[in-house]
Amino acid sequence: MNEAPGSSSPPPAQPAVAASAGARHVARNYAIVTAAYWGFTLTDGALRMLVLLHFYRLGYSPFTLAFLFLLYEAAGVLANLVGGWLATHYGIARMLAVGLVTQIVGFVLLSALDPGWTAAMAVAWVVVAQGICGVAKDLTKTASKSAIKITQSQVQAEAREQARGGSQGQLFKWVAWFTGSKNAMKGIGFFLGGVLLETLGFRGALWTMAGLLALVLAGVLLSLPPMMGKKQASRSVRELFAKNPGINALAAARVVLFGARDVWFVVGVPVFLYSAGWTFTMVGTFLAVWTIGYGLVQALAPQIVKRSADGLSNEVPAARLWSAVLAVIPAALAVAVWLQVPNLEWVVVGGLGLFGFAFAVNSSVHSYLVLAYAGSEKAAEDVGFYYAANALGRFIGTLLSGLLYQWGGLLYALIGSAVMLLVCWLVTLALPLAREDSARAAP
Repeated sequence: MNEAPGSSSPPPAQPAVAASAGARHVARNYAIVTAAYWGFTLTDGALRMLVLLHFYRLGYSPFTLAFLFLLYEAAGVLANLVGGWLATHYGIARMLAVGLVTQIVGFVLLSALDPGWTAAMAVAWVVVAQGICGVAKDLTKTASKSAIKITQSQVQAEAREQARGGSQGQLFKWVAWFTGSKNAMKGIGFFLGGVLLETLGFRGALWTMAGLLALVLAGVLLSLPPMMGKKQASRSVRELFAKNPGINALAAARVVLFGARDVWFVVGVPVFLYSAGWTFTMVGTFLAVWTIGYGLVQALAPQIVKRSADGLSNEVPAARLWSAVLAVIPAALAVAVWLQVPNLEWVVVGGLGLFGFAFAVNSSVHSYLVLAYAGSEKAAEDVGFYYAANALGRFIGTLLSGLLYQWGGLLYALIGSAVMLLVCWLVTLALPLAREDSARAAP
């Protein structure tokens, strides 16, 4: 179109204004999802401490305590796989709401536990209720972490429009902060669970947490767009499982990484410390402080691990290095337990601190890598597949935690952890240094 003489074109300000408004909207959704997941994680950490302390006080064996959490962990495997597909098909916000509702249902069922029931009936009831809570946890986690990838993809698109870079570094920071803050909230939840059990009792604590989650649910329903993250989902089971080599290798590493943590952390450490003369409050407080510190290290992982422009060339070697470092710690602790060194409980506490630091860096790097490898179109499915492996690792670790501790005490649990971490390091050697799409595009 020809312009009239003397006329001038207006400055192209509209795209910049739109980009700024889009960035604010993206940041708002990210903040809402994070706050909702914080609320959920607070109650989830409290639930674990409630169940562990309440039933240990009733005289349940280490294996029975582990058994109470088995369906909780097993349900997470299916919940992650199905939840990723559902979040892609129906939207992340809807699945986040479904996860919150499911957790409330689990709390209500647990609160209906009757002290007059037989031990078998009580265990069966708790296992089923815990299974429901396990589904809730992993639906919520998959939806929340998928939202980060959606957010990063939107920011990346705006960065391209404005000729900016650095979105991969920003993604690492977001993932690390989200994961670290989540674990800090879980640690506070451990402390909260002990306090609520002492002040309100088992049933009163559960009703209080259900009320808190109801408020979080209302905030999600009123604040998030219901179709957030909706994409074309996989059309077959085979397509759902056909992931790229990076995600497949990470999933395998995640199974043994989290199995190695829970094989001595779920039952072994709390029971060992209690048998050494610690009170329930001391055990709960220590685990809370450990988990909060673990979360803080996760949030600081981007400062510990050198980042690369492509998001993989430094991060993948870091995953391999920290896996090797982590494997040494339970092996050294196993030797200390075998030799019965003086002040053994404090040696274990110190070793657990070192383990927590190295594990936090490992976990944060892995959580970043899965989103770096994932495609934005089906990010929820990729994340769901990865966290299904995470849940499988927790299931295996929880089962072995009760069995190994009952068979050989903390020594057997530590040996099991060291072996699993050796396998984790071997698997990380298969992690690719380039994304699948980048590798195909290369000449």
